[in-house]
Amino acid sequence: MACSLIQHKCINTTLAKAKALRVFVEPLLTKSKTDSTHSRRVVFSYLQNKEMVTELFREVAPKIANRAGGYTRIIRTGYRLGDNAEMCMIELVDYNELYNNDNAKKTTRRSRRGGAKKDDAVGVEATETTEAIVEDTVVVENVTETTEEAVEEIVVAEEVVAVEEIAAVEEVVAVEEVVVEEVVAEEVTVEEVAAVEETAPEASTEEAPATDETKNSEENA
Repeated sequence: MACSLIQHKCINTTLAKAKALRVFVEPLLTKSKTDSTHSRRVVFSYLQNKEMVTELFREVAPKIANRAGGYTRIIRTGYRLGDNAEMCMIELVDYNELYNNDNAKKTTRRSRRGGAKKDDAVGVEATETTEAIVEDTVVVENVTETTEEAVEEIVVAEEVVAVEEIAAVEEVVAVEEVVVEEVVAEEVTVEEVAAVEETAPEASTEEAPATDETKNSEENA
């Protein structure tokens, strides 16, 4: 499997095998940086393939010469049908041109326009904060207006209720006054009737002696 990785620079296998292969092949890649007979013999003792040893020292070693470690990359690709084993792709980092080009472009952009990006980011953040403050202020004003309107409505409702209560009290007082007047009038009429009844017998008693006197005078005559 190490020979296949050196030959093809990228192979697909299970995750467990890829992790074991990384532990096995990275010391050999470090050993290939020093092109000596001893290093070649040590690597051959592990690989047991002369062609792969030659390719490792001639092609791979110059490519990874500036890298201090981490020569391989494991990328998980999902699960295999059947036994559901977790699959992955293990590759030599320096042979993946796609990742390397992206990294180079990103670094150049950062170095060229780092200050401008920072200024733009600061301006955007300041604009966002200003907009947020304005939105908060508008929300607070709206809340204040709504609360004032609610207070005014409550005050108006209380005034209406107070007016209605006063009107009801006045109506009750007026009704009570009318009732009192009627009662007083009834009492006055009763007193008048009683006075009339008292005066009527007195008048009859006075008229009775007068008639007696007239009768006596007639008899004497």
